[in-house]
Amino acid sequence: MKRILPAIVLSQFFCTSLWIAVNAIMPAIGKQFQLDPGYIVHLTSAVQFGFITGTLLFAILGVADRFSPSLVFFVSALIAGCINLVIVVPGLGTTGLLSCRFLTGFFLAGIYPVGMKIAADHYRQGLGKSLGFLVGALVLGTSFPHFLKAISHDLPWRYLVYTTSALSLLGGLAMWLLVPDGPDRQAAQPFRFDAFWKGFANKNFRAAALGYFGHMWELYAFWVFVPVMLTAYQQRHPAASLNISLLSFIIIAAGGVACVLSGLLSGSFGVKRTATGALLISCICCLTSPLMLFIPSPAALIIFLFIWGMAVIADSPMFSTLVAQNAPASAKGSSLTIVNCIGFATTIISIQLINAWRNEANEQYIYLLLAIGPIAGLTALLRNKD
Repeated sequence: MKRILPAIVLSQFFCTSLWIAVNAIMPAIGKQFQLDPGYIVHLTSAVQFGFITGTLLFAILGVADRFSPSLVFFVSALIAGCINLVIVVPGLGTTGLLSCRFLTGFFLAGIYPVGMKIAADHYRQGLGKSLGFLVGALVLGTSFPHFLKAISHDLPWRYLVYTTSALSLLGGLAMWLLVPDGPDRQAAQPFRFDAFWKGFANKNFRAAALGYFGHMWELYAFWVFVPVMLTAYQQRHPAASLNISLLSFIIIAAGGVACVLSGLLSGSFGVKRTATGALLISCICCLTSPLMLFIPSPAALIIFLFIWGMAVIADSPMFSTLVAQNAPASAKGSSLTIVNCIGFATTIISIQLINAWRNEANEQYIYLLLAIGPIAGLTALLRNKD
């Protein structure tokens, strides 16, 4: 039993390195495919759209509830890793590149929410703590390509693709071989078209889901635009000499530590209160961003982004815990998956909105738009008194 959580965490970390791997090597890929610098947003949205499509289909079909979650995780990790490798094929073209990112996102639907389902089946008690470690692994996996880029800038970009695909295969194998089905997993359920929607009849489930949606509005947009924020600052303050790749890794990876801390704090303060506190801090960061993004002190900027990077994700395992705790036992996997699906749909809107509206004149103020999500999430949580 002691090996279960480390195995889940390691598998999640390895496999989610596929998520925004291309973002970390976008300049090199841009030269290879002759892409506009703003194309990174479309590649990110392709992954998100693929994930949304995958989670919707997985939820409707009840894949994580009808089949062994560990097997679903392994198969998804294997396919996603192979699709990621196609990026290095000569003559792929921009359409092929977008298709690869879409399909990678599609099979990530069998990794991230299914990993949470596996953890929920093994850890009924202390689920917040367990998911804190699990989401922390997602954050580290997401930020890892920035670290690889920072330490291997002299190596061809294809090596990062090879590395992340290999990690995905190893992560899938570890989950399949080391993590059996959990004691709380119910026997395979018969197919019901509406099973994934049952949780929304519960007001506590709805409040948790709405909080998660608000959190997601901000999260991925922040992650995508962290390098953009740092680059904009560097252009205004050339003397700062920022290592943008390394700082992007540190700022995003700090959220992994925050997830673990929030999981530990939830044991003392409660899951809902911990989620509310993190979402509030994150909201304050959104609202104060115009004052901080071009502050003359590089140290002050980095500290601000570091705090924001921790707060923006610390509530994620708490919301997943609340969703899992209030989901119908027979449709826990599908409930987690459909909430992920809707949550990630909001990320496309916020990312594309900021990308379309951002320009040199408003780049100091544009991230105020991210506050919309935390404000909506806090409203849902505070209205629900249970």
